[in-house]
Amino acid sequence: MIAKILITGADGQVGSELTRCLGKDTEIIALNRQNCDLSQLDSLAATLESFHPSIIINAAAYTAVDRAETEPDLARAINGQVPGVLATVAKKLDIPLIHLSTDYVFNGRNCTPYLEADLSAPVSVYGTTKLEGEQNIAKSGGRYLNLRTAWVYGCHGKGNFVKTMLRLGATRSEIRVVADQIGTPTWAKTIAVTIKELIPQLTQDKLESGTYHLTNSGVASWYDFAVAIFDEASSLGFPLQVKNIIPISTAEYPTPAVRPAYSVLSNHKLTQALDRPLPHWRHDLSVMLKELKELDRMPAG
Repeated sequence: MIAKILITGADGQVGSELTRCLGKDTEIIALNRQNCDLSQLDSLAATLESFHPSIIINAAAYTAVDRAETEPDLARAINGQVPGVLATVAKKLDIPLIHLSTDYVFNGRNCTPYLEADLSAPVSVYGTTKLEGEQNIAKSGGRYLNLRTAWVYGCHGKGNFVKTMLRLGATRSEIRVVADQIGTPTWAKTIAVTIKELIPQLTQDKLESGTYHLTNSGVASWYDFAVAIFDEASSLGFPLQVKNIIPISTAEYPTPAVRPAYSVLSNHKLTQALDRPLPHWRHDLSVMLKELKELDRMPAG
């Protein structure tokens, strides 16, 4: 295993899981907003180099999709420029970089799962800045994995769709959920565990640098996801008042940023590298809710 792993965004959903699963085997340098301001681009490279990491994992991002429409400069700095700095540092230190990207680099007009080589055409500031980050990493010429994922949720980190549904379902009898946006819910822990499995391949040059899609298997709408959350949570004894889940269209729930209508990612390339399939989203949702119940971490927001 790697001697020293530097993780940015270490207190986020994926970063928290990475710290937990990788920390058992190696030294973790956990960077978050409190101990490393990624927006300070002038000093960032020197700060990162001072830690002398063996690998860098970038789990940090500006993820406020709607707010990015009015804060494009900040979103571009964190999502677009920071990955380039990380890649430059990794290249200089001759170490690999693992970077997390998003399904939002696509426009959502496909009707079949997106392949890694499909044309990127983001329709939001968030998606555009994340694509810039991918491009800046590729330009570095170093060893890297660009892992696109989607619809991430988990027990740790800030609020996510699962926690939001549980919070709303505890106080409301009826919830309206968009039913015409299609993707794949993906558990943060599955992302972290998969990255742990990929690290030896990457560091031993058994895995080609480039872009891979990393999501759970299966397909769902946000409405499907919500129904599954309440089915599973109810069976586990979560306190719920919700009786009706109403499917609505995107037009009925307007947002500042445009969302891809269809953003299912094909993970065939990654499953070949792993020589195993990735778990179905419904399976992982069930396991995650059991963990959340055990942690007694009912969502506060």
